[in-house]
Amino acid sequence: MPNIKSAIKRVSVIEKKTLRNNMIKSGFRTAIRKFDEAIESGDIANAETLFVEATKKIDMACSKGVIVKNTAARKKSRLAKKLNVAKA
Repeated sequence: MPNIKSAIKRVSVIEKKTLRNNMIKSGFRTAIRKFDEAIESGDIANAETLFVEATKKIDMACSKGVIVKNTAARKKSRLAKKLNVAKA
């Protein structure tokens, strides 16, 4: 446990940021999981709406700095590929 005032503050700030990051990460993972479940069940119409939601959450996580730009692009690309395969 830190003794210096600035170090104590850093610990509390890091805890808050970690909670925020985990919340955002959990949100886009849940969106991806829902999309995958819709694809597996064969519900293409629902999967298209969930695709939009998932990409939005991934973009938000990227803009907040939770994930890197290339990681976001890769995840969105894989989701789009799954959707296109399911449509065909």
